[in-house]
Amino acid sequence: MIKIAPSILSADFSRLGEQIDAAARGGAPYLHIDVMDGMFVPNITLGPVVIKSIRKTSGLVFDVHLMIERPERYIEAFAEAGADIITVHSEATSDLAGCLRQIKACGKRAGVSIKPATPVSAIAHVIGEVDMALVMSVEPGFGGQGYLSQADEKLRQLRGMVRPDADLSVDGGVKLSNLAHVIGMGANTVVAGSAIFGAEDVCAQTAAFVARAREVEEALVCGR
Repeated sequence: MIKIAPSILSADFSRLGEQIDAAARGGAPYLHIDVMDGMFVPNITLGPVVIKSIRKTSGLVFDVHLMIERPERYIEAFAEAGADIITVHSEATSDLAGCLRQIKACGKRAGVSIKPATPVSAIAHVIGEVDMALVMSVEPGFGGQGYLSQADEKLRQLRGMVRPDADLSVDGGVKLSNLAHVIGMGANTVVAGSAIFGAEDVCAQTAAFVARAREVEEALVCGR
């Protein structure tokens, strides 16, 4: 099943609970939560306290994307706050395999992400151990950017490398107009921020993404 993961980086934080609920009512199974420290990427977002707060009222799968230096320092805190999936960047730690083991020791699904300039070969040594591989299709740090086409080849490569039960996710610049394209490249989890939370009706827009993903998936299964 193709999973849509609305990214709260683009949400209206003055109505965060309301907008998360709207995305859930629209059929999104995942909620993508970008954590930035102002060092690994230039922006600063939120921490475990916010995740713990929204966990109280949301039953969505929390897909927590750590865009922070030395993520091993904070994995346990995010796990305790309510993350279901914790993804770390290969570029942010000198012990990627250790980070993944730490995440799994906390009882969470472990993910690895790569920036646009990072080759797939950088994560080949751990790819069999991950529950999610996340391809950044924009430069990480800010929402609303355009999709970078070099993500296509990475998705194709990783589709043949990840475990059958693992998620292959794409994050950045995805809209309804190119949703079919990224699914065709191999993604089975699609992060969408401004394309969902920038809509006037978040619930309806999420539902449109979910319906389109289902339509594309059915076409691929039928060979159309």
